[in-house]
Amino acid sequence: MDRLLNPQNWMELGLATGGAFLLLFLAFVPLEKLFPARANHRILRKEFWTDVGFFLGQYFLWNALILLALTWLALAVRWSVPDSLRETVVGQPYWLQFVEMLFLSDLCVYWGHRAQHRFDCLWRFHSVHHTAETVDWLAAHREHPLDGLYTQVIANLPALLLAFPLETIAGFLAFRGLWSIFIHSDVRIPLGPLKYLIGSPAMHHWHHEKHRHHACNFANVSPLMDILFGTHYLPNDKHPEKYGIIEPVPRSYLGQMFYPFLRGFSRRTSRPSMDIHPQMNAD
Repeated sequence: MDRLLNPQNWMELGLATGGAFLLLFLAFVPLEKLFPARANHRILRKEFWTDVGFFLGQYFLWNALILLALTWLALAVRWSVPDSLRETVVGQPYWLQFVEMLFLSDLCVYWGHRAQHRFDCLWRFHSVHHTAETVDWLAAHREHPLDGLYTQVIANLPALLLAFPLETIAGFLAFRGLWSIFIHSDVRIPLGPLKYLIGSPAMHHWHHEKHRHHACNFANVSPLMDILFGTHYLPNDKHPEKYGIIEPVPRSYLGQMFYPFLRGFSRRTSRPSMDIHPQMNAD
């Protein structure tokens, strides 16, 4: 409690948050200017300050609470991991640990993400992320904290269950966080044949398209899961014209924080059916 009330700690957190924002701004804004997916891309676009609010909320408060929850979960599942398995994992080269964790995490994220679009109890929180009508590096931070907690637990569950070393998990968290920002960025970078192996902004932007996002591109690091399970959609590396969701939602930061609780659990959303199975387009 003393640390929570210490003004110096809040000042240090504020400086760290400001530094993170500046570094990401300097990294992604030039990238979006040099390789824009849309000709009318603007930095101070509509709802820019709303997404700044989401960014500050994540870095000031929610990330620390999510990290605390993951730490508790790691302690809770430690008893379920045999010592022999832990020793085997730790004894592997770092690069192999990373590849294993990436594959297992992508598998869990894919199905966990599909569940977020299938079940109303999950969609009510995940829909906040899809309210962005402009998708770029900053919109990647538009996320309800409970939805963020769900995603982080799903993504890191294999690493926790298999007792990957802390340094491997830390590196993976940093990589996945930056990758998530990249695939939301307003960037057009043709990947050629690599588009079947590496996720891209073009691929993920179709997941945010206003009428298609419930049926395609649930993976983010690699499209392999979408290709394998028939939900891959990427028409000629193009980007969609319209983003957002069909249902009316509050546009302010606080409004979207409370929106999932005010909807009422019995209310169903007007969203496209998950029975849609887009055909894979390789052109």
